[in-house]
Amino acid sequence: MTLNRRKFLGTSAGMAAALSAPAVLGAGRPRVVVIGGGAGGATAARYLAKDSKGAIDVTLVEPTRTYFTCFFSNLYLGGFRTLDSIGHTYGTLAAQFGVNVVHDWAVGIDRDARTVSLAGGAMLPYDRLILSPGIDFVDGAVPGWDVTAQNRMPHAYKAGSQSELLRAQIAAMPQGGVFAMVAPPNPYRCPPGPYERISMVAHVLRDTNPSAKILIADPKPKFSKQALFEEGWQKHYGGMIDRLGPDFGGDDVAVDPDAMTLNVDGEEIKVDVCNVIPAMKAGRICDLAGITEGNWAPVDGHTMQSRVDPNIHVLGDAAAQGDMPKSGFSANSQAKVAAMAVRGALTGSKVFPAKFSNTCWSLIDTDDGVKVGATYEATDEKIAKVDGFISQTGEDADLRAATYEESIGWYAGITQDMFG
Repeated sequence: MTLNRRKFLGTSAGMAAALSAPAVLGAGRPRVVVIGGGAGGATAARYLAKDSKGAIDVTLVEPTRTYFTCFFSNLYLGGFRTLDSIGHTYGTLAAQFGVNVVHDWAVGIDRDARTVSLAGGAMLPYDRLILSPGIDFVDGAVPGWDVTAQNRMPHAYKAGSQSELLRAQIAAMPQGGVFAMVAPPNPYRCPPGPYERISMVAHVLRDTNPSAKILIADPKPKFSKQALFEEGWQKHYGGMIDRLGPDFGGDDVAVDPDAMTLNVDGEEIKVDVCNVIPAMKAGRICDLAGITEGNWAPVDGHTMQSRVDPNIHVLGDAAAQGDMPKSGFSANSQAKVAAMAVRGALTGSKVFPAKFSNTCWSLIDTDDGVKVGATYEATDEKIAKVDGFISQTGEDADLRAATYEESIGWYAGITQDMFG
């Protein structure tokens, strides 16, 4: 029955009809709307529906029917995963957990009326709202580039068709060609992500185009796992990768997508592929809701409630929460805290102190995996780091292979935790 209802609600007409008939949606039950079906939103919807045992009506709004995880999308670029293996659907959330899955865009939030407007014309009322929309890009962050240029110079920082495009461009590079990346400034989604991507591109080019060069224009003086990546690049891809940090103009970059050129500190460089990863901000729905300060949405780490509106919780990449990185693991961890807080507020169930964890794995070459992670706790000011760990340079091959295997197990576990 739930799966049929999900299919029915997939149309605007079906949603409007259902909302006009409270018995269909469960009259009298508190209503939670979750916007965004990634690591934060899917997890929050699943845990709310599962743990409330039907006491809360949970609606998940996500425009895509197949969600491609950004984490592990670099491994697709490197040939270690298929695209299908990082794509996930929402049927189990609907059929087994009773989540109302609506494939549409959320285009407005009325905080006074507590309603969400959808692009198809429907309106969803809520008692609590959870926002996990991921990222959007800061306009003008890289001169010469905007989203209309993403087919010439892909960002591939929202996985799926952009990942396919970038992989095809890498495969089509001429022998001896140049792959360029414009790396993002802090803070941004997945701190090691751009540098794992460089590793995966180098892995492909070493075998198919060994005279090719890779250039990174980076506005940051340092980056996550820098010593580990640089050690790996020297070991596996010696002479192929050059990084220009701010001391060498990496913070003064413009692009020309039509000419396929990169301008670094006044020097024009012809490139064959250019992966532009601009500065990031919270997904646009956070701005439309009026809950952002600067580029991100500040939250209370105890509950992930917005510091602007206590009826809204913000998860993952979009949240300004303190010490946690913007990662899929972080979003998944925060979603469980938010789901427990929302369930407690709406049903009176017990709420335990918030605890968080995160690990980010990166693959440098075949069986050469590294990781960084930490545990966190909520304080009145922020989510604060308690302790952490990181792989060490010089580790033996067996440990690195075991770290990679650990990451594969984690991926299977977290996607099960998200989508059921």
